Amino acid sequence: MIDLKKLEVWFATGSQHLYGPETLAQVAEHSKEIADFFNKSAQIPVTVVFKPVLKSPEEITNLCIDANSSRNCIGIITWCHTFSPSKMWINGLKILNKPILHLHTQYNQNLPWSEIDMDFMNLNQSAHGDREHGFIMTRLRINRKVVVGHWKEAEVQERIGVWTRAAAAWYDFQNMKVARFGDNMREVAVTEGDKVEAQIKFGLSVNTFGVGDLVKIVNSVSNNDIDALLKEYDQTYDVAKDGQQGGKYYENVRYQARLEIALRKFLTEGGFGAYTNTFEDLNGLAQLPGLASQRMMASGFGFGAEGDWKQSALVRALKVMGHGLNGGCSFMEDYTYHLDPSGPKALGSHMLEVCPTIASDKPRLEVHPLGIGGKDAPARLVFNTPAGPAINTTLVDMGNRFRIITNSLDCVIPDEKMPKLPVASALWIPQPDLKTSAAAWIYAGGAHHSAFSQAITAEFIEDFAEMAGVEFLHIDKDTCVSQFKKELQWNEMYYMLAKGL
Repeated sequence: MIDLKKLEVWFATGSQHLYGPETLAQVAEHSKEIADFFNKSAQIPVTVVFKPVLKSPEEITNLCIDANSSRNCIGIITWCHTFSPSKMWINGLKILNKPILHLHTQYNQNLPWSEIDMDFMNLNQSAHGDREHGFIMTRLRINRKVVVGHWKEAEVQERIGVWTRAAAAWYDFQNMKVARFGDNMREVAVTEGDKVEAQIKFGLSVNTFGVGDLVKIVNSVSNNDIDALLKEYDQTYDVAKDGQQGGKYYENVRYQARLEIALRKFLTEGGFGAYTNTFEDLNGLAQLPGLASQRMMASGFGFGAEGDWKQSALVRALKVMGHGLNGGCSFMEDYTYHLDPSGPKALGSHMLEVCPTIASDKPRLEVHPLGIGGKDAPARLVFNTPAGPAINTTLVDMGNRFRIITNSLDCVIPDEKMPKLPVASALWIPQPDLKTSAAAWIYAGGAHHSAFSQAITAEFIEDFAEMAGVEFLHIDKDTCVSQFKKELQWNEMYYMLAKGL
């Protein structure tokens, strides 16, 4: 469902005719070598395409026009090997609607101390060529990422890789369709939002479908298809005895398989990347999708419970960013706390829908009554999450703008076993600590739903937010509540004034 290599980032080098054909030939040779190196880098998952050296306003403008119209181009890496007068870039940059990464590097890593002459100086001018280039983007108020260092450095490749993954998610976001089966949970504020503004700002197309539209497909699923999927369950999970053939919950497991097949058919044929449902609107369904939603997320779809379309889209974005990396991503909810003064922790979970890509071991397939909604007991996967760094990210509608909040976390192993907990869960210590983190999150208006990932860091989300042009707040080890409150106040003023700039 996710193929990053089919997406392209164009490598564009700035220069000018002043330097003559011999120097420009060297610029092109070096630029192509760097682009080819990036294209083969394990840290950069997309295809990096070398573009001819840009030497005039016309060439720059034409490149930007071509990038805008290319279906596969998700962004441009710019670099000025020599001096590239920034006025040449104005018209092109004004119309460019793809993300930009400004790479500040030079071809050689070290100075050739005993051989350096003016020919070398004329060729290797990025130290001041990129400052001219940077000025015009700042003057034009263009959001971009600046990466500094030699192009062969691992850190440089890693940071470019982060940006390309964010650009891939932004590309996906702008073309995403989100299906809502029913409305959001009644009387809940944070799952609401302006879907028209979301489409204007992000490109998201969010529409509601009656649960009956899904029920028609559910009822048409064949027993043969269900049998085949049950074999996959048996091979993939530790299926509880009462959920196996002959057990009292076997038919409940079969129904989740029926739901999964129907959901996959509806979403795939409709071109949807994410979806929502709610336990308050299950008319015609015997169960709330549990195992079905877990497996849909595992295959790359975004999901939001209780009609939370914003987090559904965000989960999909994090799935794209983290594709192929170690660690998974899931819809998540801060559920309950361990408030022991010696080590406060948060337990994240949900009624059913936690993605098995974050499981620390082989998930166990179990069936338990839900306790709410008045429907049959749904099957679900139960597991814990491995220790290690993670993030929680949420997208909220502030009325006058969208805001993305990210909290860096340290996942830990539970202090004791939880044999009676019938759902998947993750235990973490939020940075800098639970009290500070929770206070900052609440001051920022963060939702109780989030997208959780152990594959990516806050840097990915920051790059994504800059591409989208939305507010980004990061709660990390250095967060101080009093300073964070001031940041919220400054941001309120900035985003109000920025609309008039």
